[in-house]
Amino acid sequence: MTMVAMTEFQKIGIGLMGFSLFFLLFGVLLYFDSVLLAFGNILFLTGLTFIIGYRRTAHFFFQRHKFRGSFFFLGGVSLVLCRWPIIGMLVESYGFMLLFRSFFPVAVGFVLSAVNIPFLNTFFSSSSSMV
Repeated sequence: MTMVAMTEFQKIGIGLMGFSLFFLLFGVLLYFDSVLLAFGNILFLTGLTFIIGYRRTAHFFFQRHKFRGSFFFLGGVSLVLCRWPIIGMLVESYGFMLLFRSFFPVAVGFVLSAVNIPFLNTFFSSSSSMV
């Protein structure tokens, strides 16, 4: 098995992403606390920038076919920053789904191959065929 070399910036980015998930989770659990959610959003965007770089982050968000998802995601972040946490998180979640919808089947396939659960494997393999 080969190891992937990671730079120090990428390690910092992974740490920032972990803290962002922590703050987002507790922001939701504490009845949509706007300060925790805003801090989690800022850490998420900063961590993503540290992991893939400034130029690739800008390219990811400002592609023509991802404009609607970027608009809703960044609009939701700005609504959370303006202290409208529930509406902001709903808008942000919709934008997140639009931005990362091509990634979800890959993630589900990876989880199903990594964790061999017979019931889930038969459910997902039988639901993909229409016959």
